[in-house]
Amino acid sequence: MPHFADTARERTPRRPSAPGGHLRAALALAVRGVPVLPVRAGKVPFGNCRACAKNTCGGRPNMKDPGPCRCPAPCHAWAAATTDRDIIVSPLWAAAWEQAVCVGYHPGGTRLTVVDLDNPAAVAWARGTLPATRIVATTRGEHWIYQGAMPSHNAVRPGVDVKSLMAYARWLGPGTGTMAALPPAVRALAEREDTTPARWEVVSSTPARAVWDRSVATGCRHTERFVRTGLEHGLALVRERTESGAGSQAFGVARFVAVQHTDCPGPCGLEVLAEEIVSAAVAVGVPEAYARRAVGNGLGVAA
Repeated sequence: MPHFADTARERTPRRPSAPGGHLRAALALAVRGVPVLPVRAGKVPFGNCRACAKNTCGGRPNMKDPGPCRCPAPCHAWAAATTDRDIIVSPLWAAAWEQAVCVGYHPGGTRLTVVDLDNPAAVAWARGTLPATRIVATTRGEHWIYQGAMPSHNAVRPGVDVKSLMAYARWLGPGTGTMAALPPAVRALAEREDTTPARWEVVSSTPARAVWDRSVATGCRHTERFVRTGLEHGLALVRERTESGAGSQAFGVARFVAVQHTDCPGPCGLEVLAEEIVSAAVAVGVPEAYARRAVGNGLGVAA
């Protein structure tokens, strides 16, 4: 078990406040076996380089779908996290550290799970529901850290994300309290999410390569150019999230699409647009069932 799990504060780097501090904190964590990566403004990873754009490189070997990419740049978000000092201090990573606003780490890579509580209501829920563990204060809430890894899920309940495998979390200091084992109550959040039906089901039988046009949207009041331009912008936003937040982004894009067609007499072929959003999310590592549920819920907001 890495020293990250130790309760002694002096054995873990304190929260950095400058680019040089971010790099020092990253190296200290890496020595303890915690895979790290630079995080830029907006609390998001750095975008892929040209060779890795839109995952054309095939993805990292440690992603959901193992790929051949061994790019030395911090591409592919959480999948770039490493404990290799030579990579962390390399010229390509050095440029990212100069722009970084904080250090990110891959909880699942060190067999940890972070329950990200994004607001006071979520914190209150955790205090009344989950067993006590290591707690790290965040800007708006708290990170509750448990020993043990599990699949990551966003929005398992209002203001609550579970970050572990195929996700990253921000390093915000060692926190306080003794770390507990991952409890069944947290695993149950993901299980419940996996069985929650969408409010507005995406038609799963729609061919993946179907294209939106007037043949499927005979009652739409928008031009094809208007629809395609808006959709492509939304798909780009999903693809930029690589993994963390891609499901939530897909929900937002689907909600935007639904609102745009609220006043149309229909049909508008929304199931075809939905398939494109689902495909974009799946391409960056979101489980298909989760992607379909997020998109279906997004379309249902305006239903």
